[in-house]
Amino acid sequence: MVDAATIEKLEAGFSKLQASESKSLLKKYLTKEVFEALKNKKTSFGSTLLDCIQSGIENLDSGVGIYAPDAEAYVVFADLFDPIIEDYHNGFKKTDKHPAKNWGDVETLGNLDPAGEFVISTRVRCGRSMEGYPFNPCLTEAQYKEMEDKVSSTLAGLEGELKGTYYPLTGMSKETQQQLIDDHFLFKEGDRFLQAANACRYWPTGRGIYHNVDKTFLIWCNEEDHLRIISMQKGGDLKQVYKRLVTAVNDIEKRIPFSHNDRLGFLTFCPTNLGTTVRASVHIKLPKLAADKAKLEEVAAKYHLQVRGTRGEHTEAEGGIYDISNKRRMGLTEYQAVKEMYDGIAELIKIEKSL
Repeated sequence: MVDAATIEKLEAGFSKLQASESKSLLKKYLTKEVFEALKNKKTSFGSTLLDCIQSGIENLDSGVGIYAPDAEAYVVFADLFDPIIEDYHNGFKKTDKHPAKNWGDVETLGNLDPAGEFVISTRVRCGRSMEGYPFNPCLTEAQYKEMEDKVSSTLAGLEGELKGTYYPLTGMSKETQQQLIDDHFLFKEGDRFLQAANACRYWPTGRGIYHNVDKTFLIWCNEEDHLRIISMQKGGDLKQVYKRLVTAVNDIEKRIPFSHNDRLGFLTFCPTNLGTTVRASVHIKLPKLAADKAKLEEVAAKYHLQVRGTRGEHTEAEGGIYDISNKRRMGLTEYQAVKEMYDGIAELIKIEKSL
């Protein structure tokens, strides 16, 4: 049973949400019926509905407003997660099944901008959770340490262009810290959305950053997800960036079992990242389209692209430079998600040239 204090917090939070002007998906789908059906449920990790929704209650300006405290939450609190997933992921219904992992033929992708006129940099990332561990809000300090040990020893085995160094946040020297900030590699303690979701406990224990010598391959350990695996470089050679990521994920997967669900694909802390978990993005200069926001949004919608400001979510475009990525991660393969972004960016460049 869920304890009285938690129920009280839930009731108060629910009332606050109902009374608010919040535009979040949480507000949209947490009906009285759903709330009553879920408020007394718990996962085997001890997570309650409160663990899922507290960030969205505290931050009424959330877009989504819900996180999964552990892998089981997606099943236990399905009455709330399913409609939110369906809404965010383009009608991915609870009867739908995410396809099996398929990285496709890497060779069919190319360089989006060989002349280097538009694309400043290209990045592809995916998220992974380690099997047998809950997500951030439920992790103990000992588990954070244990996971970091597993990750750092696994990464020490990477070879070729992936070979590199793991830098734990704990006890990090000022020099290393500054270098990682200059490289834009260092992640900070979570924003208010993650803080409210209890995703930042025991900070910086168990958190760290791995990167290769060329600084084109990066892994974040225990930031928002257990693992964020990132491949990136200057320019528009998506094929090279994607190929590096695929090689790395396949290699790491042999040594660390990842949480996967037959219906939802790879499991992550935030439901927006489920499925392939893949986000392929470019930093791109589109000065003419920047002046015609409607046209930019129209093309973006057609190719399911998400347009963000230069520094990512919740920021402005500086000097007509956007961060543009695939919005769809579920109900399609890894290859399809990346190819959709590839085709969309190619189209944007074509329009920019014609204006």
